[in-house]
Amino acid sequence: MKTDQILYGGDYNPEQWPEDIWPEDMRLMKEAGVNILTLNVFSWAALQPAEEVYDFRRLDRVLALAKENGMQVCMATSTAAHPAWMAKKYPEILRTDFGGIRRKFGGRHNSCPNSAVYRTMAARLAGKLAEHYKEETCITAWHISNEYGGACYCENCEAAFRVWLREKYHTLDALNAAWDTAVWSHTFYDWDEIVLPDTRSEYIDENRTQFPVITLDYRRFMSDSMLACFCLEKEAIRAQIPDARVTTNFMGFYENLDYQKWAQAMDFVSWDNYPSNEASYAEIGMSHDLMRSLKQGQSFALMEQTPSVTNWLPYNALKRPGMMRLLSWQAVAHGSDTVMFFQMRRSTGGCEMLHGALIDHVGTDQTRVFREAARLGRELAAFGGCTLGARTPARAAILFSWENWWAIDACAGPSQDLSYLPEVQNYYTALREMNIDTDLISPGDDLSKYRLILAPYWFMVKEEWAEAARAFVSGGGILVITCFSGIVDENDLAVTGGYPGKLKNLAGIWVEESDALPEGTENSFLYQGNRYPARILCDLLHLSGAAQMDLGGFERDFYRGCPVITRNLYGSGACWYIATTSSRQFYHDFLQDLCGQAGIRPVLTASEGVEVTCRENEGGRYYFILNYTDRAQTVYCPWETEDLLKHTVCPAGIMEIKAKDVMILRQETGKQEPAAI
Repeated sequence: MKTDQILYGGDYNPEQWPEDIWPEDMRLMKEAGVNILTLNVFSWAALQPAEEVYDFRRLDRVLALAKENGMQVCMATSTAAHPAWMAKKYPEILRTDFGGIRRKFGGRHNSCPNSAVYRTMAARLAGKLAEHYKEETCITAWHISNEYGGACYCENCEAAFRVWLREKYHTLDALNAAWDTAVWSHTFYDWDEIVLPDTRSEYIDENRTQFPVITLDYRRFMSDSMLACFCLEKEAIRAQIPDARVTTNFMGFYENLDYQKWAQAMDFVSWDNYPSNEASYAEIGMSHDLMRSLKQGQSFALMEQTPSVTNWLPYNALKRPGMMRLLSWQAVAHGSDTVMFFQMRRSTGGCEMLHGALIDHVGTDQTRVFREAARLGRELAAFGGCTLGARTPARAAILFSWENWWAIDACAGPSQDLSYLPEVQNYYTALREMNIDTDLISPGDDLSKYRLILAPYWFMVKEEWAEAARAFVSGGGILVITCFSGIVDENDLAVTGGYPGKLKNLAGIWVEESDALPEGTENSFLYQGNRYPARILCDLLHLSGAAQMDLGGFERDFYRGCPVITRNLYGSGACWYIATTSSRQFYHDFLQDLCGQAGIRPVLTASEGVEVTCRENEGGRYYFILNYTDRAQTVYCPWETEDLLKHTVCPAGIMEIKAKDVMILRQETGKQEPAAI
């Protein structure tokens, strides 16, 4: 979004309210400091009451009112929920679920992404909206659909899947080879013999497939199908407004869509942050850092969060006083240029009527939530736009891949406790709690700017990914790979010659077997004189150039003495291999050692429970300090800085930050020491 200050506002759904309440809504929103509204997210039924009828009059009135009140608009296309008449007239538009049952009208995201009718109707509506509003200067961005998700298993998708497979593999011989269809007599003799994977074909139940590679390709295909829908709407908007800024709202680590691929088609990344009540600041931070990393470090937009309470968790606890402000600034600290909510006014009906809002059902400015939001609005207005577009100078990164995630999920074995995302979180949390800024990158991204890269559970390794890893380490980088790595190629075929496959020579080891430890059981090992648990998997590996870096290897069972931690010097760098999963303390201690070797230091030194991040631009370096604890804490800054929220000068040294408080310190360009990060 283009702006000269942090945008503050969110979803406004005036179609849910009589028009005579709109002026009061505007008054209250202005009082709270709102300067942007997301309009038209779920208005398709009102905009197009019949196939050849489009009616934008009510939206015109809402837009005019927003303009009168000096607000910018993020204009949505409304295509996440089709009208009832469309489902009645064109039933093929409706999704089919995983069990093969076609849905009836209802809900949202209930349209088949491969329905020609849906694609035509959605793109046409987006184009007509763009044509109608192309001269409106208050529209700062276009928001396509809403929270794309789900999957479809209908005849449209099955036919389109076969076309997608032809384009990928070209011949049936190539497909049969890539899928190793000789297993269980799955050889295909005609494209029409290929069926989509669901409970009618390859699945034993919703979680277990008997044909992992077809599941992997279907997930790739379904993500591509929805992306094609997004692109059709984007093209329709661009046909009317060539310089339109187009996005859609992501959902953090949402498994069904390859956001790394999607981000390439978007002008900027935006996402909706709805953490669970128990989520740690490191869990929330990892999602923010993923969003920042999707477009190689560009700032993103926080499109939605709740100002108070969600309504879909088992227990929907209120955000305690100060937490809304703290989490809003956390988004900015990790790269957001907006702070936006769902929703501006609380609905009186539907499943979200108990979801929090700026304006509650009582309809006044006297609620706790409104007062907190208004204080934040004033604070953001005073803060201005000095951090807009500022980047995070991360020197550490974690490799993350949706395709790897999908392949791990589809794999039968070795342990039901083995899960990709939690292990990524383990490594990230250790770095975050040390206040080491970290990117979450695709293996295909530029790796050269990093000193340390972690690749937990790198199960699927493509040849180009392996080449990039070798170049990174050879050039002086430190790479960490772990158990359950290098097992399969991009076609989900097991590599031969020893694991970790294409990474074997880089790691200087080969893995013979992996022992799965049942829940509640552990092995153990020594590292730097301390004992740590070995859990979930234990790789039985052989050294082939690498050096053993632990003391004595695994301590129990028939593979006692087998190495746990190895290091292989390769070119100017080193590749480490961790043959198990372990504890929070191990990840902290191990990564603290590696960061020291890589010359990576914490942004600033702070008490436990205090997060420190950094963004920088031509105006200087900005340190965001956030205290998530219930008591005052300390942070040490070795330079004189300016407190941008209090407008005071802070001398170098130890300073105090109050409970649940935020500090933002600016250091002028050229005055920081080169080794600060």
